[in-house]
Amino acid sequence: MTGQNALLDRRDAVKTLLDDRGDLLVVTGLGGTCWDCTAAGDTPLNFPMWGGMGGAAMVGLGLSLAQPSRRVLVVTGDGEMLMGLGALATISTARPANLAIAVIDNERYGETGMQRTHTAAGVDIAGMATAAGFVQTCTVLDESALAEFTDASRSVAGPLLGVIKVATDKVPLVMPPRDGALLKDRFREAVLGTPATN
Repeated sequence: MTGQNALLDRRDAVKTLLDDRGDLLVVTGLGGTCWDCTAAGDTPLNFPMWGGMGGAAMVGLGLSLAQPSRRVLVVTGDGEMLMGLGALATISTARPANLAIAVIDNERYGETGMQRTHTAAGVDIAGMATAAGFVQTCTVLDESALAEFTDASRSVAGPLLGVIKVATDKVPLVMPPRDGALLKDRFREAVLGTPATN
């Protein structure tokens, strides 16, 4: 169980993850991580999942396999990652060298009333990823470790996973566009350089 008094600020942590990102492709989880990534700068290179709970890691896997020359970062929450733990085994088996997953862990289900998740009781998502066979995993508790994980997410052959422990503070909503077709089309054009055809 982690004490909540000396943890990272989620918005600052996500901003660090996305600083100087270049052409990094980012898949966000629903809710908090979607808003965190948007607050750091809305861009067509972000693909927010909005309400698709449990799917961010697998969408990131598909994207990393389809675009092996591009780095892919999934930014998701602890509640969503707990919902899709089977993804860790599938990702490890596929072994995408260009995929990193950042789990923003406030030990709460932010979308349904801030109930405690299993990580508040000691469940170790990084340990599960290690057991699944991820190349590198870590639990990030301070800015130095966050900087190391950020650098690794851009350069180390993966798959990688970092659990970033953040405080439970409420932060303002900063939402991307809510039009799913628009988000899909702008992301497709950003990745492939061609507009979608109907």
